[in-house]
Amino acid sequence: MSETKHTEFPRTERTTVRRKPDRGSYDRDLIYSILDEAFVCHLGLVHDGQPFVMPTNYVRDGDRLLLHGSTASRLMRTLASGAPLCLTVTLLDGIVFAPTATGHSVNYRSVVVLGKAEIVEGEATKMEAMHAFVNHVIRGRWEQVLAPTEQELKGTMVLQVPLREASAKVRTGFAVDDAKAYGAAWTGLVPMKWAAQTPIPDPRGNASIPVPENARNYSRTR
Repeated sequence: MSETKHTEFPRTERTTVRRKPDRGSYDRDLIYSILDEAFVCHLGLVHDGQPFVMPTNYVRDGDRLLLHGSTASRLMRTLASGAPLCLTVTLLDGIVFAPTATGHSVNYRSVVVLGKAEIVEGEATKMEAMHAFVNHVIRGRWEQVLAPTEQELKGTMVLQVPLREASAKVRTGFAVDDAKAYGAAWTGLVPMKWAAQTPIPDPRGNASIPVPENARNYSRTR
């Protein structure tokens, strides 16, 4: 799916950042870069009057997010009914050490998306979505494995969330305590980033197949 040429998302009543508004952004490129680096989101919705927040995978495809899950999933069925949703993504970039106990913070990049999900129909369209899911988590993996069977596709529900209301919030830099508080303790920050560990072969796998490059040098950077 192609991407819109608008450089910013519209600021709606629901997406306007009110707490620390200087950290808010509606820049489409920034929001998409955060969504593309992560692949786990938290979905908030209400089912039978009970709020739920559920972690799940997603992939961005142009100006929409794709979600997938079992056709028997309560989460998927509720979303498919058109229930309003709130989807959030957060990337932790650092721990901020301040001179005061209450001044400590974290550096982060986060996105909030509001909207409703729509069912993606058709075997070919669902297959394209599954291709996007797999290669978003592990680039090039789809081409290395068996494709979903017809039965597996039938048991999978794919939803799309059009990206119409979204905002980002970003914190960078050091502590912001009053200058007179400095000197009592070390201050600074500890950068954080994703770090893949050494791949561990499945004991049931084919030992003659070498570890592929996308596992050996796994990274979320593009």
